[in-house]
Amino acid sequence: MRILVLNGPNLGTIGRRQPEVYGTITLAEIHDRLRREAEALEIDLRWEQSNHEGALIDLIEEESGRADAIVINPGGLAHTSIVLADALRGFPGPVVEIHISNILGREEYRRTSHVAEAATAVISGAGADGYVMALQTAARLAGASTTEASP
Repeated sequence: MRILVLNGPNLGTIGRRQPEVYGTITLAEIHDRLRREAEALEIDLRWEQSNHEGALIDLIEEESGRADAIVINPGGLAHTSIVLADALRGFPGPVVEIHISNILGREEYRRTSHVAEAATAVISGAGADGYVMALQTAARLAGASTTEASP
């Protein structure tokens, strides 16, 4: 099984930026934790981070037909990017949206996620542990899709 993990704008600065919201764990530390979990689950993991909306869309299109599922932390693009949501709608497998903070408990403008409307599942507010939950959920959902498609 192959899972694409995408991280959007400003996520490269977590661990330093607003630790009261995002904690002190860095994206590199989250990646290391997720890589170990992927190995345990025998998942081929592709991990990417970009501050550019178009680059994220290019990755989604590139992995369509290769990856079985996507885990995405779109950062602030969750609240603004209809084109990112449209790209995810075009992906044939399950999509799990992850947010480190609870976006529903934050500022009003953060409470709507266009990406969530395109996602199969959403994990929000579980901190860095949410990434592991998202990977496990994506694997389970992709496995269910594969099983359902089998004769």
